[in-house]
Formats: sequence, structure tokens, C-alpha cells
Amino acid sequence: MLTGPCTGCSKTRWTGNPRQRCCFTTQAVGRAAKRVPFQHYPVPRVIAHLAKPTRTTAPRLAAHPVSRQISNFARYTSTEQSSSAQMEGSGQGPVLKDVVLLGGGHSHVEVLRRFGMDPMPGVRVTLITKDVHTPYSGMLPGLVAGFYTFDECHIDLAQLCTFASARLIHAEAIGIDKQSMVVMLPKRPPIAFDVLSVDIGITPSKAIPGSSSIATPVKPISGLVDRFNRLLDHATNSEKPLQLCVVGGGAGGVEISLALNHRLKSERQKAGKHEEAKCSVSLFSKGQILQGHTPAARHKLLRLAQEEGVEVREGVGIKQVQEGRLVLEDGAEQPFDECLWCTQASAPAWLTTTGLQTDELGFLSINEYLQAASGPPNIFAVGDVATSTVYPRPKAGVFAVRQGPPLTDNIRRFLQGENLKAFKPQTSWLSLITSGSKYAVATKGWFCLEGAWLWPVKDYIDRKFMSMYSTGLDQMEAKMAASAKPTSKAKEQGVAAAAGPEALAAVSAAKMRCGGCGGKVGASILSRVLQRLPRCKSIPGESDILVGLDAPDDAAVIRPPPAGHVMVQTVDFFRSFVDDPYVFGAIAANHALGDCHAMGAQAQTALAVAVVPYGLDSKMEEELFQMLAGAFPVLQEAGCALVGGHTCEGQEASLGFSVTGIAQEGSLMSKSGMQAGQAIILTKPLGTGTIMAAAMRRRAKGRWITGALSSMQQSSAEAARILKDHEATACTDVTGFGLVGHLVEMTRPSQA
Repeated sequence: MLTGPCTGCSKTRWTGNPRQRCCFTTQAVGRAAKRVPFQHYPVPRVIAHLAKPTRTTAPRLAAHPVSRQISNFARYTSTEQSSSAQMEGSGQGPVLKDVVLLGGGHSHVEVLRRFGMDPMPGVRVTLITKDVHTPYSGMLPGLVAGFYTFDECHIDLAQLCTFASARLIHAEAIGIDKQSMVVMLPKRPPIAFDVLSVDIGITPSKAIPGSSSIATPVKPISGLVDRFNRLLDHATNSEKPLQLCVVGGGAGGVEISLALNHRLKSERQKAGKHEEAKCSVSLFSKGQILQGHTPAARHKLLRLAQEEGVEVREGVGIKQVQEGRLVLEDGAEQPFDECLWCTQASAPAWLTTTGLQTDELGFLSINEYLQAASGPPNIFAVGDVATSTVYPRPKAGVFAVRQGPPLTDNIRRFLQGENLKAFKPQTSWLSLITSGSKYAVATKGWFCLEGAWLWPVKDYIDRKFMSMYSTGLDQMEAKMAASAKPTSKAKEQGVAAAAGPEALAAVSAAKMRCGGCGGKVGASILSRVLQRLPRCKSIPGESDILVGLDAPDDAAVIRPPPAGHVMVQTVDFFRSFVDDPYVFGAIAANHALGDCHAMGAQAQTALAVAVVPYGLDSKMEEELFQMLAGAFPVLQEAGCALVGGHTCEGQEASLGFSVTGIAQEGSLMSKSGMQAGQAIILTKPLGTGTIMAAAMRRRAKGRWITGALSSMQQSSAEAARILKDHEATACTDVTGFGLVGHLVEMTRPSQA
């Protein structure tokens, strides 16, 4: 018999599998899972089951006072009996080291995959990325040409992080403090690291005026997709001829121009556009195209461009980009309807402020071990953002892909205090350059050939690479389960030994963790967290708080509401269902305030109840701080003061708030006021629980998850105010029981 949180509503339910939804349980047979409805048993049958060994199918408890007492007792005894086994048998134990991967580039996706296949006990991996879908650059021309869908050429980082048991933080970095060992993020606290790897790619160069503000940079690719979709709509609906320009004579510029020409012709033909309303594509290159490739490749692509009707203008530099036209270096002008910029991009400007060594172009300098060239040794860099001082190579995706395995190996070695291994990239590599249609030119060193038969070869290589981070994860997970082996003691102690005495003590203490004191988090940790939280801004009713966090005591002291007003109290608490503790804190606070908003009350004070996974003091402090830092601005925005709380250690992070509000007597909205014939108004989209349940099984797309999290952080305060102003007679907060469950709660007392 197990207790576990429902993946949809996060409320504790009796299930056979703690990852299942409340309405179903799972019977596991090997790797296959059979979902069956809960069986409903009376209380005496439940008591009999408590004495039996754990079952894969557990009964659902009836809503009865005795059953609730049994539930509490069983939860207590099962925790006491199994906590030691879970600590030792999970293969994880307390967090000792934080590995932060900054950016979701080609190297980092391989690091995540390898850590998922072979996790390190005591090591927590965190990915910070501004995009939850990372594009595979090798398939970008195929996307432009219409041969691939968005999902076919993008790696879903949310699903990959789930496979790797890694935290995903959806944010764009703005700095690195190498002394404090934190990554700076906008509008939220920084993220601490013990080991950092940077793979953030490159940004549009601003060397030529207008190149990044008027033209559409091809990199980063995420910005290209939306702009390209608008271009397709314009090309399909316009009756006028279109002139498109591509600037950049490298392999990327050549491929994009040919792919763009192929796609626009195809879309215009499908739309039935007249021949005179055709699209023209021109490619501009300051020098010869395909420099660095064999001359034969240039000749072949020039011929193919001519056959496809793409104008190639070599030796033509761009001086400035203005609205609707290119100003060339010789003073001539070239009009355009859309311009794609595919020249060498630059490194993010903030890298030069980190104190890390950079080259003359601002890219991070690295040594043969992929570490920052001038240190510190716990910072690595790979991909286009890095330049090797020992083995310089051009910026190409093939090198980022090849850096993934040695980067993973060296991170592991660094964590265990072992010597790192040098990585020497190859001096020649295979390039398959597509020509718009399903035709390609292959080059490697002096070797060059072309043909339609090369397209299936390239397509096979690209799809095989992508499958490793999508469908291949399921296959890998099945193999891992079939050959699962217990974590060796040497491996378990390796990171702890390298981390020092405090880490070794934490590992030993975790196996026999005492809960006799209620498992409270240490007072020093609490004190430091409270000191790090921002000071409260002035809020309504602040003068009514006599004792709060400014001068903490055993309890908060608040004046009673004024005459004619009533006090409204609500509580909400659930375990973390999102990797980012800051976002979780914001959602938990918003969720707790929801009931107060739904009744039309003004939230006044809140008490926090937090559970923090056991670990090093610094790790527990950071986890608690991130959660409360996420909740703090949400409470402040609602005019609600955090006045105290309770924290304890547990198996996983959980957070809740008891909110006290005030309202004018007789003005509250309730569930029981529904009337026949009234309309039901929904103020938010439904289905967040379904999406989060799917996310835990790697069946939800990253963009769905970010959309759901964004919705869950949206306050209901304004919607409740509008409903109250327009004399709504009934209102409720739709959360853990779904729309139907809450409607039942409203219709029964209302008899509507």
C-alpha cells in the first residue's frame, strides 16, 4: 500500500504507484503498464489490506473519518519503515554537487542523455535555456524547404530533462559570477553551481547597421521560425512579385537561399499564383561562396543555383540594411521584401563582463579539456560560443556534436577528482550541402560529389541523430530497466569523497536520518533564507501586523478585522510538480491565494509550510530560498504579507500556504449561489493537470508545459474583481478536482 501525489492535481491519494493520477492506478508487468480503475472498498477491507505487503493495485479510501485516521497512521508508519531504504536504494541520496548546463546546444543534449543513462549519485543536473525546443541546425534547410515539421527538427528539452532527471529552468542568462559561482538570470535570483558548462550558441552580429533589427538573422534559429512562418503567409496571400535576399556565402547561406527558393515556389504554385507573381531569391557574399570547402563544391553549387533561378552575387559587401533595401558597399541599393542574415554571428556581449578569457571576437577561450582557458577549472564551454586555443576549428555543428561525449566524461572526472582527458577534434569532416530540392553535394577535404541519392543519406543521418533524443529515449529506458544494477559503493562515494568531509558526513547521515525533532530545517538555514528575501513593500493592512517576519516570534500576531468585516481563512499545500523551485514557489503562492480571490476577499497574511529534501546545508538553503523567492512577489502583488511558517525535511520538495483574508460581511461569493439558467464563465484555460501528468511520462511537448506553467502563474484576482463588480452569484477556484468536480460541488448546495 503506497500513498502518492496525483500527477494531475498534486493532492495526496492512495495509489499503487505514486506517479499515477487519482482516478486510475497501474498494474506493472515488466515494462508494460495496464491501467485499471480503482476498486472501492469499505473501511474494514481497507484495514485488512494494511496488514498485507505492498500491492501494485491499491484501494481508494472512502471519505470517512476512520479512513482518514487510518490514512494518516499508514502514511506515518510507511514513511518510518521505508525512509532508510528509499535513501539508500534510490541511487540518488542527498544533493552534494550541482552541475549547471547553460544553454541547450548540441553538446549539452548529449550530456543530458548520458547522465540519464548513467546518473551520478549526489549530483543534480540543471539545464538553463531560453528555448524549450532546441533546433538541430543540420535539418534547418529541410525545415525551410518544407521537408520537415517543426517537431521533426527540434529536440524537446523538457522531455529530455525528464529522462535525465534534470531540472529545467526556462530563462535566458544575463551573466556569470565566477567568484560566487552563480548564473545571473533576469527578474529572479541567480542559480548556484559547482560545475558550469556553457553552450548558448551565438547571437546576431550588429557590426552592420540594421542587420539584426531589420533583417531576419538565421541564428539563433528560434527567432527565424516565427518570422519565416509570417513570410510564408505573406508569400501565399500576396499577388505581387516578391524579392528576397539572403546575405552570407557560407554553407548555411547557400543552403538557406536554395531551400527558400524551393519552398516559396512550391507554396505559390499551391496557392494558384500567376507566373508573373513569382518570387526571386538573391544571395549576397562578400567573397566567394563556400570558402573553406573544395573549389569543386563551389562550382557545383553555383551551377545548381543557376538552374534553380537563384541569383548569386559574389564579391558584394553590404554597408547597411534599411527598411526594404540593402545598401551595398559600392553605394548601389537592392530592394527586398524580406532579408535573411546568414553571416558569422557574434558571441553574447555579456560574456566579456564575466572575467573569463575570450578571443578577439568575444567567444569564450577553452583549453584541450574544454575548460575555460584561464580558469576557473569548474567552468567548461563548448559549441559555437567557444573557441579552442589549442585546436582552433571553424564554427560548425559537427564539432558541437562531437564535444558532447568528452564533455560528459570530463565533468564526471572533475566531480570525482580525477585527471581530465584532452579532446582533439578532427581536421576534416563530411559536409552534405542540400540544394533546395532533395539533392545534395557532399564534401570532405578535397573529396566532392553530388546526386539525388545523397539526400536519403543525409536524411538518414539527421533522423538517426534526432531519434537519440526522442523515440530513442523510450528504447533506452527499457534497456536500462532490463539491465538495472544497484549503484556501487565506490561510485556512490566518489563524488562525496571529492567534495570533502561535509559531503561524506551528509551521505552517512542520510541513511539514518533522525526525524525525532519533527525533521525541522535548521534554524541557521532559516535565518539566512529570511535575510536573503527582499524587504516587504508597503501593503494594505500592514499596520495590522503586530508580530511578523521583521521580529519573528513563536506565532504571528495580527489585529482582528474592523467592525462589519469577517475573516476568511484557506490553506493549500502540494508537492513540487515542476523542476524549477522558483516557478514552483510562484505557482504555490498563486494557488493558495486562489480560494481567497474566488470568495471576493482581500488576502492579508500568509503562513508558509515547506518541505525541503535533505542535503548539504547550502543545498537546502538554496532550495528553500528559491521557493520562497518565487512566492514572495506573488504574495506582495496580492497585498498579502508573509508573516511566518514551518519548514521540515522530506523526500521531495513541497510547499503550501495558509492565507488569511478579510472581506465586508455579506459581500462574499460562494459555491452555493448558482441559479438555474445562469451561464458558466471560465477565466482560464482548462487542462493544466492533464499536461503536467503527461509531462511526467514524457508525453507532453515542451511548449505545452511552458504554456501551462505560465497559465498557473496568472493571478485570478482581477478576474474575481470583475465577476464581483458584475454581481456574480457564485464562484469557485477550479484546481485539483477539475471542472466537473467543482461544478458538482457548486450544483449540489445550490440545487441548480
